[in-house]
Amino acid sequence: MKKMNIIIAGDGEVGFHLARLLANENHDITVVDPHSDLLKLIEAHTDLMTIPGDSTHISVLERANVRRTDLLISVVHDEQINLMTAIIGKKLGAKRTIARVNNTEYLEPKNRELFKSLGVDHLVCPERLAAEEIVNLLEQTAATETFGFSGGKLILFLIKLDENAKVVGKTLDNIASEFPYLDFRAVAIHRNSQTIIPRGNDSFKTGDLAYVVTRPDGIKTLLHLGGKEEFEINKVMIVGGGRIGRKTAARLQNIYDLKLVEIDRNRSLMLGDELQDVLVINGDARDIELLQDEGIEDMDAFIAVTDNSETNILTCLHARKFGVKKTIALVENIDYIDISQNIGIDTIINKKIITASYIARFTMGSEVLSSKVLHGIDAEVYEFVVKAESEVTKKPIRKLRFPEEAIIGGIVRGEDSYIAVGNFRIREGDKVVVFSLPSGVPKIDKLFN
Repeated sequence: MKKMNIIIAGDGEVGFHLARLLANENHDITVVDPHSDLLKLIEAHTDLMTIPGDSTHISVLERANVRRTDLLISVVHDEQINLMTAIIGKKLGAKRTIARVNNTEYLEPKNRELFKSLGVDHLVCPERLAAEEIVNLLEQTAATETFGFSGGKLILFLIKLDENAKVVGKTLDNIASEFPYLDFRAVAIHRNSQTIIPRGNDSFKTGDLAYVVTRPDGIKTLLHLGGKEEFEINKVMIVGGGRIGRKTAARLQNIYDLKLVEIDRNRSLMLGDELQDVLVINGDARDIELLQDEGIEDMDAFIAVTDNSETNILTCLHARKFGVKKTIALVENIDYIDISQNIGIDTIINKKIITASYIARFTMGSEVLSSKVLHGIDAEVYEFVVKAESEVTKKPIRKLRFPEEAIIGGIVRGEDSYIAVGNFRIREGDKVVVFSLPSGVPKIDKLFN
């Protein structure tokens, strides 16, 4: 992996999380932030260089050595500052720029081209990415987390194994001998807050979070072995009418019977006018009587995306108690993610992690089509495009000196997809899905570069 000079302009936890993530991959990171207190916290916990100040000021960017910067990322809460930072930074010599925005109008192709001509290479909208993730999760009802590669030719599934899972107590070798033609491969097991890259003699236990790469043909068998069943979703309740709730409701209103609970009266009235096919309820979702009055027992899915993590966790737990099969909570405090997964909430989403997923691939020397930083575990999944003469083309998979901290899940070749096996030989132009712990990322980047 090529060591990059990266400037991150932030005003809170998104910038801090990104800085920690990218610093783990041995890049030179400079954090620009107007809050000197936060910078002191960053300095106390990392070796990152910090500069207090406004990232739209030329003098501040010059102090951050913008002329030698490979990547300038601006993720403050004000999109105008992010756009100005990227435009000015590009003019001052930054090779590539990324700006966080809230206005989804900016993401339309013609507007992306306009911003690119001004110097903003890439736009990222965390709220839109979160809404898209929610939509995908409702399509795959049995999965705790899911992500598609190459238009769904390969899919990453996260399944929590309970006592009904048929793989509990069996090693990967046992499963492979019982089902020699499996269309999926386990790439990680998360157990007791630790992540294991599984080998043949590793076995599954009750409570494990199993990460599996599958072909579409393998989903049915995968869910059967995992003790999971797909179910139909018709009725959905969303709590929180902020940016994520609004964008999610707009995407889902023509698909499901939708109710949205919003505590702010003025916002409720605005949402009622905007979302014609959604029943908007002005009220506090922490009020159990209100949830019962609005038919919580009849809901198939419950999505809590208020600005308060505790409210989202609490209301999802109430929904589970009333028998709702699918619960999704926005949890912005990363420290809460692990415990939330262990107390019964199906799926956790986090804007910082989603934003990091989008940005991470731009720090790689190899060509990366897509990447995902996973919730609740310190790991990433990448979809690499194989270049001519890269190391991975020279030997079958079993003979590659692949790092222990990483594993190949599958390969897409043209219209076909394959699960990785030892004698498979990767070719130029293949798209390869790789799961990796942070320490393995520089090594796999070198193999594919």
